[in-house]
Amino acid sequence: MRHFHPKRSELAPGPSRRGLIVGAAAAIGLAGCGEGTGGQATQGPAPVSGSLDWALAGSWRIDPGRDRFRHPRETLAFFEVQPTQTIVEIWPGRGWWTSILGPWATAHRGRVVAAHFDPEGANEAQLRTLEEFRARFLANPALFGAVSQAAFGRRTGPIADRASADRVMVMRNLHNFMADGWVEKAFTDFHAVLKPGGLLGIEQHRAPDGGVQDLLARTGYVQEAYVRMLAEGVGFEFIARSDLNANPRDDRDHPFGVWTLPPVSRTSPLGQPPDERFDRRPFDEIGESDRMTLLFRKPL
Repeated sequence: MRHFHPKRSELAPGPSRRGLIVGAAAAIGLAGCGEGTGGQATQGPAPVSGSLDWALAGSWRIDPGRDRFRHPRETLAFFEVQPTQTIVEIWPGRGWWTSILGPWATAHRGRVVAAHFDPEGANEAQLRTLEEFRARFLANPALFGAVSQAAFGRRTGPIADRASADRVMVMRNLHNFMADGWVEKAFTDFHAVLKPGGLLGIEQHRAPDGGVQDLLARTGYVQEAYVRMLAEGVGFEFIARSDLNANPRDDRDHPFGVWTLPPVSRTSPLGQPPDERFDRRPFDEIGESDRMTLLFRKPL
């Protein structure tokens, strides 16, 4: 087993289509990206257009303040993601990762397949998220031209053509598939879409070792050994683990599961109105959850 020591260097050489992407970003302005968007302030010379630095600093970013918890540069390095690849992002939500991957891959003629909620049977909140995702990413091809969308769920077929993807990224979503009873199907689909030698990167809220895994993951936390069992059960090889997304302050003892912590910051049980009397301070001080970061390979 190899352990990962993140590097802060660029992950890819200079960009292609540099002028097109910079011009598109300037022309679009993306003022409509709304809530929590906007790149981080930088000092010194501007990043090289099309580089990962450029994608991370972009005004199109969704909530870049979360970088201190999510470590996008280091996580992409650990997953060995390159912008020339075909990258499948599983259930991207509003597109936190897509807002980084999309411009970066577009500048290098890569491809990002957003395997999103299945509209058939989606709830109202999921349908709103799908609409927001389409409006943000699919309606801006000059900047996000690398991004396409596919349905992924209990009853969906293949994510994309078999053996067509270089990377699959599953970011804090396994508990959802467990809760709905189709996590084994999900791993089978990940394996099918990857090329031989392709990599599966998983980030997931981490339960303590030992004891019995709740098969419905009702707190949102999953044991690392259980994730490895699921991946290896469909034929993946375990490659490496990293604690780059670990948070030792998270004791997992929260009244509303992992959703008590930021960014959800729940103050009452699901389906009930927020409780204004709930003291959020100790949970905000914890920050986002303790998470495993794992890498698997589809054998050649």
